[in-house]
Parts: sequence; C-alpha cells; structure tokens
Amino acid sequence: MQLTAKEDIDAPMDKVFAALSDFETVERQALRRGADVQRTSGPAAGPAEGMSWRAGFSFRGKKRQADIVLSEYQPPERMVFDSASGGLNVQMVLDVVALSRTCTRIGVTVDLAPTTLSARLLVQSLKLAKGGVESKFRERMKSLAKDLERRLQTGV
Repeated sequence: MQLTAKEDIDAPMDKVFAALSDFETVERQALRRGADVQRTSGPAAGPAEGMSWRAGFSFRGKKRQADIVLSEYQPPERMVFDSASGGLNVQMVLDVVALSRTCTRIGVTVDLAPTTLSARLLVQSLKLAKGGVESKFRERMKSLAKDLERRLQTGV
C-alpha cells in the first residue's frame, strides 16, 4: 500500500531541507507527541546515511517498536527512511523540489509492505479504508508543512 502527499512551503529549498534533516528537533517533536525515540547510531556532527533510531509508540491501543534507518541521504533533494515494526516494513521517501527561489515543494511517499499474516490483515484493513487514511495522511502532512513554514519564517 502506498500513501503520497505534496505540500508547498514559502521558503528556499536549502532551508527547508536543513530543517527536515535537523534530526535533534524532529526527535524532540516526536517525544512531545508521546513517542519514545532513541538514536542508536550515526554521527553527532550531522546527518548521514546509516543513521538509525529505535522508536516506541502506541498504535491501536498496543505498545509498538520500530527500528528506523536513514538509508539514502542526498542533500538538498532526497531522504529515504526504512523501518521495520512487527512484520511491517515501511519505506518513507522525502523529496524536496525548488519551485522558485522562495517556494519549495515537499513530496512524501510511504510504502507499507507486510511480511506476516497479522501485518497483512492490518494493511488490508487500511486498504479498505484507504480514502479516510489518505485524507488523514494528507491533512497531517499539511499541518506539518504549515508548522515548518512558520518556524522557518520566524527563525525559531
């Protein structure tokens, strides 16, 4: 199953990519939203391929864990994250494209690939409710893009 979203941000491409790859800030935001995030490897000096995290979160009333790896890092255009959680492999691709000097488009693609029967049932239930899932995903991406744009414009 694949989910996609595109959002435009009024900020230069290099600043948008720098904000998206500021993993310390992203980790703090995840902690504020109730996830437990720990970096398991990667350089402290800056982002690089091979960085990894272990995340704990609640989903459908159950505590879950995911191992996340930054598998591709091509500044200022692309980041690819691969994760595995309970029989479900997820790949998230972030593409950053300059529309003009001051406008940037972020494209997010998430691929869900089940490897166990229970994960297949989960993905099948998501497919049955795909319209609602896609709309929630796009709304969440819109909210994140607006927050990022606000942070970049205020310099926070």
